[in-house]
Amino acid sequence: MYRQKHQQRMTLTALTVLVVPLAAACGSEKAGAGSGTAQAQDPVTGIRWTIDSVTVDGTTHRAPDGAHLTLDDGGVEGDYGCNLFKGRVSFEGDRIRLGDRDTTLRACDERVMDLESTLAGTLGDGALKTDVKDGRLTLTTGSGDTVHLSKAGDTPLYGTEWTVTTPAVDGRAHLTFDKEEGTVSGRLGCNHVNADATVRDGHITLGVPSLTRMMCEDSLMDGEKALAKLFNGTADYRIEGRTLTLTSENGTSVRAVAQR
Repeated sequence: MYRQKHQQRMTLTALTVLVVPLAAACGSEKAGAGSGTAQAQDPVTGIRWTIDSVTVDGTTHRAPDGAHLTLDDGGVEGDYGCNLFKGRVSFEGDRIRLGDRDTTLRACDERVMDLESTLAGTLGDGALKTDVKDGRLTLTTGSGDTVHLSKAGDTPLYGTEWTVTTPAVDGRAHLTFDKEEGTVSGRLGCNHVNADATVRDGHITLGVPSLTRMMCEDSLMDGEKALAKLFNGTADYRIEGRTLTLTSENGTSVRAVAQR
């Protein structure tokens, strides 16, 4: 998953901004180095945390949709909102230090990439003081910048508007599953869609799609064609927090996030 592979158009500058903070903040620390007591780790490990916002130099930025992380003994993995990351974590009393993070190199819109860069840099800014209260976690850097997180529960499949992030269709594609009707409806980027949807044992069987016949710019039509491959077949589905992943038998993979 963590391949150094360019997807869509991403400038070398954007890649450097995202990747450099990960390496610069890590050094050669070893997992577990300076580990604190089990009591210090218990409040934050084994929990999927939704990243709500990051505050740098007194300015608060809302995190990209779908951003989250999970801390375990010696490891951290998560999602900056576009790119996945995975690395090490060490515990130092009431502080944690994230190190040796690898990240995917997907391309998203410029606003999301800027937020990812800010978030990655803050999480990699040395030892982070942890403060857990009422299902919320605050990570504070030595300079006072903060990342605010909340304990995540899985979003229900039904009744949620799922905005498609992969393949990229400029945020115009979305799907909503209706349990009573046994259908899925929404938009594939350019055209509206309706189809039967049967959900059972981690799989969704999608019927032949009924589509409107509008024409849009090539980028939207290309994304729409990719999304259309989900239909008239069966796909595995997985929900993690606010992120839905659909993987069809023909290898089509779609990622979507729940609207806040």
